Amino acid sequence: MDLPRVIISAPHRSSGKTTLSIGLCAALTELGFKVQPFKKGPDFIDPMWHTAATQRDCRNLDFFIMGNENILKSFQRNARSADISIIEGNMGLYDGIELDGRGSTADLARLLKAPIILIIDVSNMTRSIAPLILGFKNFEPETSISAVILNKVSSSRHESKLRAAIDRYCNVKVIGAIPKSSDIGILQRHLGLKPAKEEDKAMAVIKRIGDVVKKYVDLTGLVDIAKSANSLPAISDYQTVLARPVVKIGVAMDQAFTFYYPENIEALKAAGAELIPFSPLKDGKLPKVNGLYIGGGFPEVFMEELEKNESLRQEIRLAVDKGMPIYAECGGLMYLSRGITWNGMTKEMVGAIPCDIKMYEKPKGHGYIKLRTTGSGWLNTDEEIRAHEFHYSEISNLSDVEFAYELLRGKGIDGKHDGIIYKNILASYAHLHSLGTPKWAEQFVIFIKSVNYA
Repeated sequence: MDLPRVIISAPHRSSGKTTLSIGLCAALTELGFKVQPFKKGPDFIDPMWHTAATQRDCRNLDFFIMGNENILKSFQRNARSADISIIEGNMGLYDGIELDGRGSTADLARLLKAPIILIIDVSNMTRSIAPLILGFKNFEPETSISAVILNKVSSSRHESKLRAAIDRYCNVKVIGAIPKSSDIGILQRHLGLKPAKEEDKAMAVIKRIGDVVKKYVDLTGLVDIAKSANSLPAISDYQTVLARPVVKIGVAMDQAFTFYYPENIEALKAAGAELIPFSPLKDGKLPKVNGLYIGGGFPEVFMEELEKNESLRQEIRLAVDKGMPIYAECGGLMYLSRGITWNGMTKEMVGAIPCDIKMYEKPKGHGYIKLRTTGSGWLNTDEEIRAHEFHYSEISNLSDVEFAYELLRGKGIDGKHDGIIYKNILASYAHLHSLGTPKWAEQFVIFIKSVNYA
């Protein structure tokens, strides 16, 4: 399959690859290209910006959670309807879980046979850029670095010196030089970038970044590099045939709850769910549904507004008492607790789970996790579940619950377990991906149907 594509990477974090990727998505889309964005790793926030810039769902590509075959399936499935794919790497190009580089962005480039464009923060650097580029090119010679983009260039004189050193020593194209003074910043937050769905001026920010990229990056050269990518052997697709709806699931979707993998939404629909969005921030009552799906997000940022919506909190609590099935992840778990304490304030939440939540300045759980189902609750699989957690909160005063998961790696609820089961709630810190846990959606729909809550 001929699928034009490039991977955007960097020598280290905070080099500008996310901002550049957003800008490339925006600039190429404005020029009329159908751009399919991808993000390496399990992150939710960067993909929101890519989705907003292209109006196409950004897809995560993650070795640990999905495995090689599902990465290839997801890439081909989504790239084939686009003119070009922009794949943002994570961390530095060669950084990964394993010492031998497995799971790195370079490893992804090899799997996808994708040319790499390296964005380099050139602050306080001139001739030294040459050994840096040479080191990255020669460290793993089978990795294809096709071009570089210079970021934070201080002046035309600075740019000339950098280009001269690269021309003389590196045999690599320079397809862009972005001035240090460029106004391409994005608001930050304790978990990284501020989600695009929380940023009222997101599209204005995206356009500004796209205009900078159009001005300072050779987009024709980038497209030519993308088209030079080697063909991929076609691989069988995974099935997401829409089933006739048998249950209705309310999905919490607003500024406080934004963390949903597109594949999870698609898997629920394929399993026979009609999904009805609602807002815990603004809606005074629930839609008429048989169950709820409350994803992650930043409920702590909106805890005052969530507390004020007392009518909805009370309705959810009563629904739980009557047996409504709910699946909640991280932020959803926090919302279902008795209350959240952050920055010296405590605000009441739903009170459907007998626990309290306290926020901390440093992460309490961050990274990949491995789970084994305990046999309690509706999710049961003999296969090890691989997922992701990233939370600054911790649970206290938890009582009278069972656990869905035994924790094999990670922090979870208490270092040993994750997945609180209380009445018909399953709430955890783990973010599951349907390509890594394929039985999740089907079993949730079957459970909702068996409960027959109306």
